[in-house]
Amino acid sequence: MTMIERRLTGRPPAPPLPRGTVDTQMHMYLPGFPAQPGGPGLPPDPLPGADAYRQVMGWLGIDRVVITQGNAHQRDNGNLLACLAEMGERARGVAAIGAKTTEAEMARLEAAGVVGARIMDLPGGAVGLAELEAVDDRAHAAGWMLAVQFDGSDLLAHLPRLERLRSRWVLDHHGKFLRGAAADAPEIDALLRLIDRGNVWFKFAGVYESSRDGAPYEDVAGFSRRIAAHAPDRIVWGTNWPHNMARTTTDYPDDADLADRVLGWLPEGARDRVLVSNPEELFRFPPLR
Repeated sequence: MTMIERRLTGRPPAPPLPRGTVDTQMHMYLPGFPAQPGGPGLPPDPLPGADAYRQVMGWLGIDRVVITQGNAHQRDNGNLLACLAEMGERARGVAAIGAKTTEAEMARLEAAGVVGARIMDLPGGAVGLAELEAVDDRAHAAGWMLAVQFDGSDLLAHLPRLERLRSRWVLDHHGKFLRGAAADAPEIDALLRLIDRGNVWFKFAGVYESSRDGAPYEDVAGFSRRIAAHAPDRIVWGTNWPHNMARTTTDYPDDADLADRVLGWLPEGARDRVLVSNPEELFRFPPLR
């Protein structure tokens, strides 16, 4: 089975996801939007587009989705806007913007369903920490959130800047502690204090990208459990589909197994909140009727 076939193979998780579940981290690619200089290439054909993702939604029981601007497209948000139009009211977007993004462009993005801006300070990212404050200013003025990703092992070095952010923001990908972190590490203590400020969330997504041990990801489970127990109202979840960092079929995760694994790290009674009401608050989804 190829990785392309793995994208299109699924089953529901157990227990089933609740009605109104929001997938807060996925990428989608439509034809006609080439990769831009500075980023990685597009996924191999056939592109993982709207029809394929609708199958994933059906298998897993996802009702709503946040589409994140892919690194391949850098600051060209055209593909994101096309994807939002394709998915309709069930979707919201996180775009790549900077200090020079015009007000007219901000208005165009918002009208299409964009509710956030992405900071990705790792190789291939379009907008890094150098523009954190400028992007925060734009997002705060628009009422948007920030999705922030960097090597969480450096969190203490960035802490004064993170404490000054005014927007709602989420630390992506289990914090991406690339050099590892124990549950009682100083970086985790600092992260809990950030969360207690009231505008910070933590995202369970893409655990395999920072785990140094591999499945069952116990090196990430320890601090993820501690964070979720401390602030279950500040955890959101995402599939990270179509798992672009997977390079072999063996590396490609089973989406249902992955959901079962990381949602099992939540404290008792927190699952529905993490999957429904927390992302509604962060991404400003209206309650599902």
